[in-house]
Amino acid sequence: MAETAAALRTIAHNVRAARTRAGLTLEELSRRSQVSKGALVALEKAQGNPNLATLVRLADTLGISVSALMQGPPEGRVRIVAADTVVPLWTGELGSEARLMLTTSGPAPVEVWRWRLEPDEEYPSHPHQAGVVETVSVTSGRMTLIVDGAEHVVEAGQTATFDGDTAHIYRGSGTETCNLIMTVQLPPGPAST
Repeated sequence: MAETAAALRTIAHNVRAARTRAGLTLEELSRRSQVSKGALVALEKAQGNPNLATLVRLADTLGISVSALMQGPPEGRVRIVAADTVVPLWTGELGSEARLMLTTSGPAPVEVWRWRLEPDEEYPSHPHQAGVVETVSVTSGRMTLIVDGAEHVVEAGQTATFDGDTAHIYRGSGTETCNLIMTVQLPPGPAST
């Protein structure tokens, strides 16, 4: 519980700081991100339980990565993150999950995600900001990637990439759990720091 409270305080601080840097009021951020003002007020007070979709909308609107909302100050030149130390940002009803492992620094950050998709479970993603590129590498099992309504089966050992500025869905396929590594490359720009 203490780790969750600390993570929520970090998110609250980072959202408030990014909103201030962007010169946005709570009302304007709410309008642009389509996140209610009440949810934003609670989030900036380190209250509530924001879901992955909310964090993605806020990050996209603020022009930063999801992990920039979640990470504290850098700890050194090398960061090593174990999967079991990172809380899932999304958990499906059948046991699927998505963990944001880390985000690289620099003018065009890259998020590194570890996903587990159970058969027939799916995660629908809203379109991201223009310039976002997603890459999925399936390490075991099989998934169906649906981009702009077109289905693409991605098997173990295969990698797919696509522009993330359109609606897309990740779905576990076949009879076994699908494990994959996803990277989300954010567009370069002054707001992406």
